[in-house]
Amino acid sequence: MGPFSFGPGRGIARFNRQKAAQTKLQEIKERKERRGRSLRAAALSAPTEAGEEDAFEDDGEEEREAWLATISLALCKAFDLLDMLKKEEEMLLAVKERKEKDGNAFAREMLDERTKKAETWHHNAASRAPYSKPADPITCATFAQDVIEGRASVSQAHEHNHQPLIFGPASLVGGGLTSERERMAARVFQPSYRMPTMSIEEAGLCEMKMMEQWQERTAKMIQEANSAWHKDGSSSAQDDEDAEEEKARAWDDWKDDNPRGAGNKKLTPCG
Repeated sequence: MGPFSFGPGRGIARFNRQKAAQTKLQEIKERKERRGRSLRAAALSAPTEAGEEDAFEDDGEEEREAWLATISLALCKAFDLLDMLKKEEEMLLAVKERKEKDGNAFAREMLDERTKKAETWHHNAASRAPYSKPADPITCATFAQDVIEGRASVSQAHEHNHQPLIFGPASLVGGGLTSERERMAARVFQPSYRMPTMSIEEAGLCEMKMMEQWQERTAKMIQEANSAWHKDGSSSAQDDEDAEEEKARAWDDWKDDNPRGAGNKKLTPCG
C-alpha cells in the first residue's frame, strides 16, 4: 500500500499525502465556486452556451478527483489512529508486565501513597482544632442582657479563636502546598468574597464588652457629678436644702432622659 503501511519512515509520507489531499480538495472547492459564479453570470446574459456539455464532463471529472482525494485523506487519518492505538497497546503491555513482575507491590505502593496523604491531612486537621468540644452558642437576647447588667457571667467556653472555612479539594485543605499545581488549585477554589474574621458569638461578646465599658464610664461621670454637690460650711440651712433639691431634680431629669436599658437592643447579638 506504499505510504499507508506501518514503519518509521512511513509517517512522513502519509503526512505529505494527507496535505496533498487537503490541498486538492480545497482547489476543487474553489474551482466549483468560480464555475458557479461564472454560470450564474452567463445565465443572465444568454440562455445557452456552446460549452455547456463540456462543463458537465468537467464536473464529472472533478467529482471523481474529489472522491479520490477524500478517500486518500480518510486513509491517512485512519492509519494515524492505528499508529496511536499501537503505541497505547505497547504502553499498556509494559504496565501489565511490570505488575506481573513486581506482583502486588506496584498497586500496594500507590495505595500506600494515597493512605499516607489521607493520614497526613487528618493529622493536620486534628492539630488545627482549637477545642475538642464545641461551645454552646449565645442565641438568647435575655442572656446577653443578663451579662450586661451583671446577673450572669460569660462562660470561658466561648473564648475560642474563630477560624474561617477552607474551601477546595480534600487533598489541599490543611496540607502543605508543595507544587505549583497545588498552589494554583488552592487559589482557584477560594471564595470570591472576604471571609468573616470572627463568629457571631464573638461579635456579640465584643458588643457586650463595649456596653459594659460605656456603662462604667457613665457611672463614673454620674459619681463625679454627684460629688460636685459639696456642702459649704459657711452656707446656711436654706442653701443646703436648695442644693439638695437641685441635685434631686437633676438626677430625676437624667433618669427621664436615660431610661433603664435604653440603647441596648441594637447592641445585643440577637436583638
